[in-house]
Amino acid sequence: MDPATLSADFFRYIGLTLVTLLPIINPVGTAALLLGIGAHLGEQELEQQVRRACWYMTGILVVFLVLGTFIMKFFGLSLPGLRIAGGLIIAFSGFKMLFPQAVVADDAARREAESKADISFTPLAMPSLSGPGAIATVITMSSTIRGAGTSGYLETFEHAAVVVGIFISALICYLVLHGATALSRVLGVNGVDAVSRIMGFLLICIGVQFGINGITELVVSVGPVRP
Repeated sequence: MDPATLSADFFRYIGLTLVTLLPIINPVGTAALLLGIGAHLGEQELEQQVRRACWYMTGILVVFLVLGTFIMKFFGLSLPGLRIAGGLIIAFSGFKMLFPQAVVADDAARREAESKADISFTPLAMPSLSGPGAIATVITMSSTIRGAGTSGYLETFEHAAVVVGIFISALICYLVLHGATALSRVLGVNGVDAVSRIMGFLLICIGVQFGINGITELVVSVGPVRP
């Protein structure tokens, strides 16, 4: 493969990672969560929590990206099945964001979250930033790369592009969470809700497309049904 094509492929996977991950991660929604449970923390301590949460998120997603194929083989999962399941999870997350329901919070759980000294791993990194939808996405991307039949060098190159995309996504999350207070003042409650709904719609589209790709691959692999 010539350098120009290789470079284009590298940036394509970075863009695909960003377009797929960011709506699922929904950093604006996490910023709203941070304002609710981080009010008891000082400015410097909150900054440390945000930075740590983004590092945790990066580590979790990279681990599942690297181990994606091993996990599939261990549990006997097929690529079409994983794509369909991942699409369902992503679409379900999108529907919840597009049509939010009033949730009665558990007072005890909320008090525990608000009084925690360390909120970086849970609930910020897990499950807010790197929840089931994001994990399913990186596993699907890993399996797609390995299922494309590329050479070992090109496969490693494409995985590296996804890792770069994950790092850029984490950086964007850090910037959004770092400016959570200012963002809340600018957007307001209605603005945050509008952004969340837009991201929810994008998630539904991405999830449906994942499902279509999985069903198409499943039909092709089975072949025509003979009477």
